[in-house]
Order: sequence, then C-alpha cells, then structure tokens
Amino acid sequence: MDYIYRLLEDTLKKTVKTRPLIYLNGPRQCGKSTLAQNISVGKKLNYITFDNPVHLAFARNDPKGFLQQLPNNKLNVMDEVQLAPELFRCLKIAVDEKRLADKNRALYVLTGSANIFALPKLADALVGRLSVLTLYPFSASEIKGTNVNFIQKLWKDDLYPRKYPRANIVSIISNATFPEIALDKRKNRYNWFNDYITTLLQRDVRTLADIKNPDKIYQLLVSLSQRAGGLLNNANVMKETGLDAKTYEKYKALCNNTFLIFELPSWTKPNRLNKKFVKQKKLYFTDTSLLCHIMQRDMEDVYKNDKTTMGHIFENFIAAEIMKAAKSLDSFNVSHFNPVQNQGKEVDFIIESPDGKTVGIEVKLDGTINEKDWTNMNTLQETIGSGFLKGIIIYTGTDLVQVSRKIWAVPVQYLWMQE
Repeated sequence: MDYIYRLLEDTLKKTVKTRPLIYLNGPRQCGKSTLAQNISVGKKLNYITFDNPVHLAFARNDPKGFLQQLPNNKLNVMDEVQLAPELFRCLKIAVDEKRLADKNRALYVLTGSANIFALPKLADALVGRLSVLTLYPFSASEIKGTNVNFIQKLWKDDLYPRKYPRANIVSIISNATFPEIALDKRKNRYNWFNDYITTLLQRDVRTLADIKNPDKIYQLLVSLSQRAGGLLNNANVMKETGLDAKTYEKYKALCNNTFLIFELPSWTKPNRLNKKFVKQKKLYFTDTSLLCHIMQRDMEDVYKNDKTTMGHIFENFIAAEIMKAAKSLDSFNVSHFNPVQNQGKEVDFIIESPDGKTVGIEVKLDGTINEKDWTNMNTLQETIGSGFLKGIIIYTGTDLVQVSRKIWAVPVQYLWMQE
C-alpha cells in the first residue's frame, strides 16, 4: 500500500530537527505509526511498539535498561508509549544527558492514543523538553492526494471568483476517515467501528482511568452524538445519562483525551469593554463517520431524507477538517463566536493566527445562499475590527463569489482542491 502524505508531515520533520523529544498523539488507528516511520531527517529509524508484549514488559520492568539498549545513532520511535509510564522519568534523564551533545535534534519520537493532559506523569516529567503534535484521521485533501491545507491557503492567497465542479458530499465525508477503512473498501465499516469502540473502551480507557463500567461511556457518546455542532448543556446530558457531575466530567474528559470528541471554546477578547460572550463550548466528534455510526444512521439516507440532521453532520465534518488543517500548522486557535448582546448572531468557527489575524467560517448545507446567511459575519467583522482578515460561508454550491466586503461564499471543494 502506497504511503499517503499527511499535512502534519512537514511540521513533524521541522520539529524533529529542532526539539529533543516529540510526542505525536491522536486517535487510535489514525496513522501515527505510519507517519512516524516515514519521516526522513538524515537519521535511520528504530521503531518499537509497546503493543508488542516483549517490548512492553522490558520497558515497564527495567525502564533504564530499556533506554540504554536503544541505538544512539538512530531516531528511536516508540509507539503507544502511554502503556509504559515507567519510562517517563528515565526519558527525562536520558534527554537531559544527550540533547546538548546532539545539538537539540530529536532523540525520541513517542506516539500515543492519549492526549498529553491525560498522562500527567509524562507531562510533568518532560515539561520544557517535549513538543506535542496531534494527528487526526485523513482529511479530504489527504485522501484525494491534493495535499492542500486550506487554512494556510486562506491566509496566503486572495480569493477570486471561480467555478468548481459539484462535490459528492456523502462520498467526501465517508472517505475523510481512518486510513484502514478509507483505503480498503472491502472492510465492513459497521463491524470495524464496533471493534474500534470496543477496543478503545476495553483497553485505552482502562489505561487512563479506573473505569468499572465502560458501557456508561458509550451511553454518554450516544447522548453527545445528538448534540454535535451545538452548545453543550452539561446539565441536560447528565440528566439524560443519569451520571452525577463528578462521573460525567470524568467520562467526558476520557472521551476528549482519547480523541473521540473535541470541544471548541467561545471566542472572547477580555480587553473589549461591554462585550460579553457565552461561556458554553461547542461539541464535535473527531471523525464524522464514527459520529454517524454512534448515531446509528446511514449517511446516504440522512442526506436524502433528513436535511436537519445532515446539516449537523456537515458542520461536524467542517469542524474536523478545520482541526486537521489547524493542528498541522503552528499556533492557530479555533473557537466559535456567540455574543450575549447579539443573540442569534453566532458564527460557527473563528480561526486566529499567531499574529492576531482572524478568519470567520460559517457553514451551510445548501447549494445557494442569500443575504441573511452572511449577516452574522458582518457582526463578527464589526466586533473584531482591523484584525478581521476575511469571512467565508462554506456551502455545497459551485460558485466562489464575493458577497460583501471581505466576505465570500466558498464551495466546500475549496477545502481540498488545488487552484
């Protein structure tokens, strides 16, 4: 099977050359191991996975000896490192001893299916020595081989009117998923996702926390799946699932830390007087096909017969594509816009660059748009002022066209098509 270029690859290669230790995290089966094994930075690779019980036993029983026997002239890639927390303190010592001699080039690339914040022993032991990168399942541009990072494109290029071919939305969303099922059409997706969830709940979740009844986490996911793309009302979810506040927060954190879901904060500028914004986060699933599986809905049927639900699915897809693109770049922040004083003037996504420039993104599952579709973007533009770079309404039509000052209607195909 041919290797498929990942948007994160260039950032990973650059980081390997400048930082002594890298933690590459992301959902299980998203391609972390493949990416780590395909970085070429002038050093040969030594790949180890702690899915191998022999390696795992050695690392846990004798972490110092395990690290000492690794080759010094190779870049050591250790997969699923969260299974061997005994290594973390010894890694700190090894990095401190060797990084000056190696001129701060990477000595180790660690990969894991758990967020760094779910592994406090790793984070605490390696603070200041560790760069954290996050890989998601395939983006639309990755699976299509166009290698377009549309956020980078939005910042670098001026938009101009043009026409795109019509997109098969269901096909695009279905293929922007985990590599194994995106590349092997023979796989039974229903069974694959069932096995994926079972493995995650029975293994990964238990690695991170003492969970006596993982089925409750699945019930939580079912409840959250009905709220994808909306403001998360924690009290309503607790009532629906029967979870008390402490258990709910613990289980939701596990869903976040194993990359099943992610939450976007509300945009705010504390230095702006008389401007208040809702505090609730918006919830999304990392993989839209997994979302449909948990909802027990067939995407093709939803697209044909349930436009409201398909609208939420489409917004979840755009949210995931934004995160895949943003996490492949340096220091881009993603949030949502929801001012208290202007009820109903929310904008789905705000992306901020390190220099403070801002792009607003609104999502609409429709082949046409009209003036009311960009009125909220006008409010965002007025609120942000000179930092507002542009606003785009992503829709399912074919014409890229300017609709107002700095505001454009942009076909969804822009996310993956080269100019």
